[in-house]
Amino acid sequence: MLTRMATRDDAPAVIPLLLEAIGDIAYLLTGASDEAEAAERLAGFYNQQGNRVSCDHVLVAEQDGQVAGMLVAYSGNDAHLLDEPFLAPLRRRSPLMAESAIVREAQDGEYYLDALAVAEPYRGQGIAKRLMTAAEQRAAELGFDRTALIVEAYNDRAYKLYVASGYNETGTMRIGDSDYRRMVKPI
Repeated sequence: MLTRMATRDDAPAVIPLLLEAIGDIAYLLTGASDEAEAAERLAGFYNQQGNRVSCDHVLVAEQDGQVAGMLVAYSGNDAHLLDEPFLAPLRRRSPLMAESAIVREAQDGEYYLDALAVAEPYRGQGIAKRLMTAAEQRAAELGFDRTALIVEAYNDRAYKLYVASGYNETGTMRIGDSDYRRMVKPI
Protein backbone atom coordinates (compact mmCIF):
# COMPACT_ATOMS: atom_id res chain seq x y z
CA MET A 1 0.00 0.00 0.00
CA LEU A 2 1.44 3.32 -1.11
CA THR A 3 0.14 6.69 0.08
CA ARG A 4 1.17 9.59 -2.14
CA MET A 5 0.09 12.95 -3.50
CA ALA A 6 -2.33 12.65 -6.39
CA THR A 7 -1.46 13.54 -9.96
CA ARG A 8 -3.62 14.69 -12.86
CA ASP A 9 -3.44 11.12 -14.20
CA ASP A 10 -5.41 9.95 -11.15
CA ALA A 11 -8.49 12.00 -12.11
CA PRO A 12 -10.52 9.09 -13.59
CA ALA A 13 -10.26 7.21 -10.28
CA VAL A 14 -10.38 10.20 -7.91
CA ILE A 15 -13.39 12.11 -9.32
CA PRO A 16 -15.97 9.33 -8.68
CA LEU A 17 -14.60 8.94 -5.14
CA LEU A 18 -14.73 12.70 -4.62
CA LEU A 19 -18.35 12.77 -5.79
CA GLU A 20 -19.18 9.94 -3.41
CA ALA A 21 -17.46 11.71 -0.52
CA ILE A 22 -19.01 15.15 -0.94
CA GLY A 23 -22.44 14.14 -2.23
CA ASP A 24 -24.79 17.09 -2.75
CA ILE A 25 -22.01 19.55 -1.91
CA ALA A 26 -20.74 18.82 -5.45
CA TYR A 27 -23.83 20.55 -6.85
CA LEU A 28 -23.37 23.56 -4.56
CA LEU A 29 -19.68 23.91 -5.48
CA THR A 30 -20.10 23.51 -9.22
CA GLY A 31 -23.58 24.85 -9.88
CA ALA A 32 -24.24 21.61 -11.80
CA SER A 33 -27.71 20.17 -12.15
CA ASP A 34 -26.79 16.49 -12.54
CA GLU A 35 -24.03 14.07 -11.55
CA ALA A 36 -22.37 13.92 -14.97
CA GLU A 37 -22.11 17.71 -15.13
CA ALA A 38 -20.83 17.87 -11.55
CA ALA A 39 -18.18 15.22 -12.33
CA GLU A 40 -17.07 17.10 -15.44
CA ARG A 41 -16.77 20.40 -13.58
CA LEU A 42 -15.00 18.79 -10.61
CA ALA A 43 -12.52 17.18 -13.02
CA GLY A 44 -11.80 20.63 -14.44
CA PHE A 45 -11.14 22.01 -10.97
CA TYR A 46 -9.09 18.92 -10.03
CA ASN A 47 -6.72 19.65 -12.92
CA GLN A 48 -6.29 23.32 -11.96
CA GLN A 49 -4.26 24.79 -9.13
CA GLY A 50 -5.59 27.08 -6.44
CA ASN A 51 -8.86 25.45 -5.41
CA ARG A 52 -9.95 23.04 -2.70
CA VAL A 53 -10.22 19.95 -4.96
CA SER A 54 -7.03 20.54 -6.97
CA CYS A 55 -4.87 17.43 -7.23
CA ASP A 56 -2.34 19.48 -5.25
CA HIS A 57 -4.55 18.90 -2.18
CA VAL A 58 -5.37 15.22 -2.73
CA LEU A 59 -3.68 12.23 -1.15
CA VAL A 60 -4.30 8.84 -2.71
CA ALA A 61 -3.81 5.33 -1.41
CA GLU A 62 -2.58 3.07 -4.17
CA GLN A 63 -2.73 -0.72 -4.11
CA ASP A 64 -1.55 -2.92 -6.97
CA GLY A 65 -1.25 0.15 -9.19
CA GLN A 66 -4.88 1.19 -8.59
CA VAL A 67 -6.23 4.15 -6.63
CA ALA A 68 -7.89 2.52 -3.63
CA GLY A 69 -8.89 5.70 -1.82
CA MET A 70 -8.45 9.45 -1.69
CA LEU A 71 -8.43 12.25 0.85
CA VAL A 72 -8.67 15.98 0.11
CA ALA A 73 -6.91 18.17 2.73
CA TYR A 74 -5.62 21.73 2.92
CA SER A 75 -4.77 24.62 5.23
CA GLY A 76 -7.77 26.26 6.85
CA ASN A 77 -5.85 29.54 6.50
CA ASP A 78 -6.27 29.24 2.73
CA ALA A 79 -9.90 28.07 2.64
CA HIS A 80 -11.32 31.40 1.45
CA LEU A 81 -8.80 31.55 -1.41
CA LEU A 82 -9.43 27.92 -2.36
CA ASP A 83 -13.19 28.55 -2.51
CA GLU A 84 -12.88 31.60 -4.77
CA PRO A 85 -12.61 29.61 -8.05
CA PHE A 86 -15.97 28.01 -7.19
CA LEU A 87 -17.57 31.29 -6.14
CA ALA A 88 -16.62 33.33 -9.22
CA PRO A 89 -18.77 31.40 -11.74
CA LEU A 90 -21.60 31.09 -9.22
CA ARG A 91 -21.57 34.88 -8.75
CA ARG A 92 -21.97 35.35 -12.51
CA ARG A 93 -24.99 33.04 -12.58
CA SER A 94 -26.65 34.06 -9.32
CA PRO A 95 -24.91 36.57 -7.02
CA LEU A 96 -27.30 35.98 -4.12
CA MET A 97 -27.04 32.21 -4.33
CA ALA A 98 -23.24 32.28 -4.58
CA GLU A 99 -22.75 33.87 -1.17
CA SER A 100 -24.87 31.25 0.57
CA ALA A 101 -23.91 28.24 -1.58
CA ILE A 102 -20.43 27.66 -0.21
CA VAL A 103 -20.11 27.48 3.55
CA ARG A 104 -16.61 27.86 4.97
CA GLU A 105 -15.94 24.54 6.64
CA ALA A 106 -12.28 25.05 7.59
CA GLN A 107 -11.00 27.47 10.21
CA ASP A 108 -7.74 29.37 10.41
CA GLY A 109 -4.95 27.53 12.19
CA GLU A 110 -6.09 24.03 11.30
CA TYR A 111 -5.36 21.51 8.58
CA TYR A 112 -8.72 20.56 7.16
CA LEU A 113 -9.62 17.06 5.97
CA ASP A 114 -12.29 17.96 3.43
CA ALA A 115 -13.26 14.69 1.74
CA LEU A 116 -12.41 11.02 2.23
CA ALA A 117 -13.54 7.97 0.26
CA VAL A 118 -12.34 4.43 -0.34
CA ALA A 119 -13.23 2.47 -3.48
CA GLU A 120 -15.71 -0.35 -2.90
CA PRO A 121 -13.31 -3.31 -3.46
CA TYR A 122 -10.84 -1.89 -0.91
CA ARG A 123 -13.20 -1.06 1.96
CA GLY A 124 -12.65 -2.61 5.36
CA GLN A 125 -8.87 -2.80 4.91
CA GLY A 126 -7.89 0.24 7.00
CA ILE A 127 -7.25 2.47 3.99
CA ALA A 128 -9.31 5.39 5.34
CA LYS A 129 -7.30 5.31 8.56
CA ARG A 130 -4.01 5.20 6.60
CA LEU A 131 -5.05 8.21 4.54
CA MET A 132 -6.03 10.12 7.67
CA THR A 133 -2.71 9.27 9.32
CA ALA A 134 -0.83 10.47 6.22
CA ALA A 135 -2.81 13.74 6.22
CA GLU A 136 -2.13 14.24 9.93
CA GLN A 137 1.60 13.67 9.36
CA ARG A 138 1.54 16.18 6.51
CA ALA A 139 -0.26 18.67 8.78
CA ALA A 140 2.42 18.28 11.45
CA GLU A 141 5.18 18.72 8.86
CA LEU A 142 3.49 21.95 7.75
CA GLY A 143 3.43 23.21 11.35
CA PHE A 144 -0.23 22.67 12.25
CA ASP A 145 -1.20 21.56 15.75
CA ARG A 146 -4.66 20.25 14.84
CA THR A 147 -6.70 18.72 12.06
CA ALA A 148 -10.44 19.12 11.56
CA LEU A 149 -13.23 17.60 9.52
CA ILE A 150 -17.00 17.44 9.27
CA VAL A 151 -19.16 14.34 9.02
CA GLU A 152 -22.82 13.98 8.09
CA ALA A 153 -24.90 13.83 11.26
CA TYR A 154 -26.43 10.50 10.18
CA ASN A 155 -23.13 8.80 9.25
CA ASP A 156 -22.49 6.87 12.45
CA ARG A 157 -19.94 4.54 10.85
CA ALA A 158 -17.65 7.40 9.81
CA TYR A 159 -18.28 9.22 13.09
CA LYS A 160 -17.10 6.15 15.04
CA LEU A 161 -13.97 5.91 12.86
CA TYR A 162 -13.15 9.55 13.57
CA VAL A 163 -13.73 9.20 17.33
CA ALA A 164 -11.52 6.07 17.36
CA SER A 165 -8.88 8.09 15.50
CA GLY A 166 -8.82 10.77 18.22
CA TYR A 167 -11.29 13.34 16.87
CA ASN A 168 -13.63 15.15 19.24
CA GLU A 169 -16.94 16.72 18.27
CA THR A 170 -16.83 20.50 18.68
CA GLY A 171 -20.17 21.55 17.20
CA THR A 172 -22.56 21.23 14.30
CA MET A 173 -23.14 23.06 11.03
CA ARG A 174 -25.61 23.02 8.18
CA ILE A 175 -24.59 22.91 4.53
CA GLY A 176 -27.40 23.00 2.00
CA ASP A 177 -30.11 20.75 3.38
CA SER A 178 -27.78 18.56 5.47
CA ASP A 179 -26.54 18.69 9.05
CA TYR A 180 -22.90 17.94 9.88
CA ARG A 181 -20.84 17.34 13.02
CA ARG A 182 -17.60 19.30 13.21
CA MET A 183 -14.68 17.36 14.72
CA VAL A 184 -11.13 18.37 15.69
CA LYS A 185 -8.03 16.37 16.61
CA PRO A 186 -4.94 17.83 18.30
CA ILE A 187 -1.73 16.55 16.70
